[in-house]
Amino acid sequence: MPSLVGRRVRLSKSGRNWKGLCPFHNEKSPSFYVYDDSFHCFGCGAHGDAFAFIMRAEGGGFMEAVERLAGEAGLDVPKPTPEAAARERRAKDLHGVLQAAEAAYAKRLRSPEGAEGLAYLKRRGLTEETIATFGLGWSGAGRGALLAELRAEGIEQSQLIEAGLMQERDEGRVVDLFFNRVMFPIRDRRGRTISFGGRILGDGQPKYVNGPETVLFSKRRNLYGLDLAREGVFRGATLLVAEGYMDVIALHQAGFTGAVAPLGTALTEEQFQALWQVSPEPVLCLDGDAAGQRAAARAAEVAMPLLAPDRSLRFVTLPAGEDPDTLIRQKGARGFQSLLEAAQPLSEAVFSLIVGGKLPEAPEARAALRNRLAGIAQTIPDKALASEFRSAFFNRFFALSRAPGKRAAPRHPRPVADPEAIRAERARIILAICIHQPEILRDAEEPLALLDLPDGPARQVRDALLAWIEGAERLDSAELIAHLAQCGMASAGQWVLREQGLPMEARPGAQPKEALDAFWQMFGFLRGEAELAEDARAAQRAFAATNDPAAQTRLIRLTEALDALRRGELDETEDA
Repeated sequence: MPSLVGRRVRLSKSGRNWKGLCPFHNEKSPSFYVYDDSFHCFGCGAHGDAFAFIMRAEGGGFMEAVERLAGEAGLDVPKPTPEAAARERRAKDLHGVLQAAEAAYAKRLRSPEGAEGLAYLKRRGLTEETIATFGLGWSGAGRGALLAELRAEGIEQSQLIEAGLMQERDEGRVVDLFFNRVMFPIRDRRGRTISFGGRILGDGQPKYVNGPETVLFSKRRNLYGLDLAREGVFRGATLLVAEGYMDVIALHQAGFTGAVAPLGTALTEEQFQALWQVSPEPVLCLDGDAAGQRAAARAAEVAMPLLAPDRSLRFVTLPAGEDPDTLIRQKGARGFQSLLEAAQPLSEAVFSLIVGGKLPEAPEARAALRNRLAGIAQTIPDKALASEFRSAFFNRFFALSRAPGKRAAPRHPRPVADPEAIRAERARIILAICIHQPEILRDAEEPLALLDLPDGPARQVRDALLAWIEGAERLDSAELIAHLAQCGMASAGQWVLREQGLPMEARPGAQPKEALDAFWQMFGFLRGEAELAEDARAAQRAFAATNDPAAQTRLIRLTEALDALRRGELDETEDA
C-alpha cells in the first residue's frame, strides 16, 4: 500500500506507518496516514484499501481499479463467464427500469394526484431542492398504472416484478407493490437506484414499506442515503446513523450531510462494514425512548465483535420523545450540533446501556454485572483493545461502587500515620479475612503466599495458616482458629481478630464474595504497584497460553486490584 500511494503522495515514516498531505483535500499539515493494507485521512475522513485509493484518485470504477492493480502485478483479470455477463446485463437493465420508475414517481408528485404527498413533504419542512436531491415522488393509486406508463419506454411486466415494483397475487393477478404512498428511492453507494421505500399518508398500516429482496437490493447490505453521505464525509461531515428516511433527509437539509439509516431492520454486520469503509468512527443517533435504547443495545452487541483499533462507534441519545427531524425543527442545527459534540464513546455508551446510573445492591447481582461487562469486552477480537474496554468498564463500575461521602474529612485532626503501622494494619485485615472466611483461600492461597508481610505476628500467622491448608480436610474457620492456638499462636491470633478497625468484610458473618473482594483490595496495597503489574502480566501470559478459567479469574482479579490501586480507590485504613 505505501508504494502504491507513494506514487502520488510524498510520504514520510511515522512509527510503523506512513503519513503525508492528503491528496483528496487541501491541507497544510499531514493528516493522511497509510498502513500496510489501507489508508485513512483524519482531516476529511477518506478511508479504504488499494482499490478505493485508485477509484478516488483516478475517478474510475471498481473493475477499472482491479484491472489497473492486476496489470501492475503482472496478473490477468479473469474474463466474465457467459452466465456472469448475462447477470450483469440484467442488472443494468433493472437499473434502467428503476431509474424510469423514479422519474415516473417524481412526475406524479407534481401532478394533481400527487398533491397530497407534496403537501405532506412541505409540511415536514422540506425544500424543493431537498425533494429533488432525494428524488422523492408519489406512487399513485396503483392498479397497474406504473406498468401502463412505463410500457411506452419498452419496459415489460416481468421486469417490474424482478425489480420489486410489482408482485404476483393469488389467481395469477399482478399488482403494484406501492400505491398511495410518498416514494423514497433507495440508492447504492454509487448513486444508482436499487429499490424504493414508500410511506402511506393517514392511519394506514404498515406506515413504511420497503421493496423486496432482488438481485440489486438487500436490506442487510444497503443503507439509505449512503451515496450522498460518502460525499458529505469526504467534505468533512460526520457519518451519522439515524433511524428513518425523514430523519436522514432532515439532517442533510440542516447541513449534516453524512447521515444514513438502515432499511427497516436493526443494523447488521454488513452495514457496519459499509459504514467503516466511509469513516472509522460513525455516530449512531437513536431516539431517546425505550425502543431507541433497545436499538442501541442491539447495535452495540453486533458491533463489538467487529471492532478494531481503527474501527469504533460513538452514540448520541436524543431526549425522550424526540427524533432528529423534530429536534432540528424545534432547536435548529445548533441544537443538534451540541448533542453531536457530546456524543459518547462506545465504551461509555455500552456501560450506560448495561448498567445505567446505579449498581444493584445485592452482591450476587453486582458480581453478575461485572462478569457480563468482562464477557462483553472479551468479544472484541483485538486483545489490546479488549483489555482497554475492560479497563474502561471496570473504572466506571468501581467509580459507581464507591459509597457517597466515603472520603469525607474527619471531624478531628489526626496525626500523620506511620507507614509501617499502616502496613501492619493492612496485613492484620487481610489475615482476619482469611481466618473468618477460609473458603476464599481456594482462590487466594497463592497470592497470600506472595505477600511480603511485616515481621512478627502477621508473618507467623500467615505461615501457620498456609501450613494448615495443606492438611485440612475442610476449610473451616473454627478449626483454623483452634489450629493457631495449638501452634502456640493464640495471642497472635487474638491480635489479628480483634474487632477494632476491622471492616465488615473482615468480620464473622461477611459474605464470601464481599470477603474475597476485600482480600484483593488489601492485596493490592500490600503487594505494591510494580509487583502487582508484573503479576497481572504473568497472569495474562498464563491465560493466553492455557485459556484456563482459573487463570482468567486470576487475571481479572489482579487487573481489578491494579486498576483500583492506580486510581487510589483503595482507602487508607482509618484506625492505623
